[in-house]
Amino acid sequence: MRKRLGQLLCEIAYLDEERLADALSEQKQNDKQIGQILLDLGYISRGQLNEALALQAGIERIDLGEITINADTISMVPAELVSKYSLLPVATENGRITVAMTDPFESKAMAELRLVTGKSIKRFYAEPLQIEKAILKYYGSNVARMLDDLVPGEAQGEQVLENGDYTAAKLHELAREPSLVNLVNLIILEAVEAHASDVHIEPFEKEVKIKYRVDGILIEKTPSSKRLQAAIISRIKIMANMNIAERFVPQDGHIEFAGKDGKVDIRVSTVPTVFGESVTMRILDRSASLMQMTDLGMHDSCLKGFSNSLKRAHGIILVTGPTGSGKTTTLYAALNKIYTPTLKIITIEDPVEYQLDGIIQMPVNPKRGLTFATGLRHILRQDPDIIMVGEIRDRETADIAIRAALTGHLVFSTLHTNDAAGAVTRLIDMGVEPFLLASSLEAVLAQRLVRRICPHCKESYRPDENLLKSLNGAAKVARETNLYHGKGCNECMQTGMRGRVGIFELLRVNDTLRQMIANGSTSEQIVKNAPADHRSMRHDGIDKILQGQTTAEEVFRVTQTVEEEE
Repeated sequence: MRKRLGQLLCEIAYLDEERLADALSEQKQNDKQIGQILLDLGYISRGQLNEALALQAGIERIDLGEITINADTISMVPAELVSKYSLLPVATENGRITVAMTDPFESKAMAELRLVTGKSIKRFYAEPLQIEKAILKYYGSNVARMLDDLVPGEAQGEQVLENGDYTAAKLHELAREPSLVNLVNLIILEAVEAHASDVHIEPFEKEVKIKYRVDGILIEKTPSSKRLQAAIISRIKIMANMNIAERFVPQDGHIEFAGKDGKVDIRVSTVPTVFGESVTMRILDRSASLMQMTDLGMHDSCLKGFSNSLKRAHGIILVTGPTGSGKTTTLYAALNKIYTPTLKIITIEDPVEYQLDGIIQMPVNPKRGLTFATGLRHILRQDPDIIMVGEIRDRETADIAIRAALTGHLVFSTLHTNDAAGAVTRLIDMGVEPFLLASSLEAVLAQRLVRRICPHCKESYRPDENLLKSLNGAAKVARETNLYHGKGCNECMQTGMRGRVGIFELLRVNDTLRQMIANGSTSEQIVKNAPADHRSMRHDGIDKILQGQTTAEEVFRVTQTVEEEE
């Protein structure tokens, strides 16, 4: 006798008895199948249901990690069908093809497989993650496959078209070809799924390079043929509402892209180069969850000091670091932590990267005269308690922000400096009066992002003498200490690193430092007189090396400029 579906789900630990009882009670109220009810209640995922149904129907499970598939079998099923139904041909024998499927009950997939192969089908169940990896291994990425399919169709003789030879009407025609539309959508979708922060499309003499920036590092994907350059770039410009006919001046635009998990905002920038326009797309994933303060990677003393600064009634709190160092993420986490309905919080940003519940967010619009400085002036008329200024770029913005802090507002902002103490000298260089800065500044948090060691291929090793000497410059490290690195695996694209974590330096401004700032002291003097528990970014990074979170190479890479200045 076949086991009941609910019983099977409990046996494979996807469901507990209490939730099964809830679902059975719900089933009495309507005629839905138990599997659909469990999905509607959010108790199981579609993949878990498919696995249990396959088990119930006697469909065997296959481990794709332990088999090798020959090229003849792969060539029998086109990539489009494989991607559409998330399946994989495994073997052929005696007029029958064996297929691994994430949903073995998909009747349309079975019908199309019989039509394409002319063979009978033997079904196996495979885990979605295994299928995904195997498709990538045997068929390549979707973008790579589409590029291979498109280029022969585009080629007419051996003619290579030069930039500027197309009329605007022809560019529109090329960019609206369904195949090109799908290709550009796939490029963006793959980048979002890889958690890339940027997509770079770079034209060269004989090809167009496509790169994704993942965890701060550029990864080159399959290059495109030169023949597709004009069509790809024109399609992106149409999506971003840019002038498609203007190819010789830089342009900026914006795309709102519908990803699998929600809307994704994309900032687009084009610049003319020797071989055509270069395009960079900055991806701002709205569906990405806001981080909590405790998830940023701050050391306990740093977290406590920064949290205490957030409780001040007024003053200015700065977060510093280069572009892409996670400053906005930190500020959002801080605003999220202190938000209550009793506070009026207003931000002015360029652009608004994440939408925060209960907080008024204003995007700058320089074309219409809305800069940080003008926006900040108007914010002060809105009776705010807390203000966030996306970035202090000039003296006018700095002056207004500091005067707002002195008149009873708590102000957050970012600044591009190498370390925490450098923020003081940078603001004074902008023209801010030292005595006003000394009165208003509460804390400066400097930060960088380092890549985490991939947990799937992490292994220990004994560091050599030279590395130990380098580490001992900032913290005492014993000779017999074991460090960690990643050897590289499919999970981390053979890089040995996956995800990022922050390293921080918090400068809390006490009475001693206020006096020094007012007197115009240098950043070196300010660091020497910092509170006793002050820690440099490199010191924090070395702690994370010893904890096995990151590697020495990563910490040295991102803190090198800081150490050189010191």
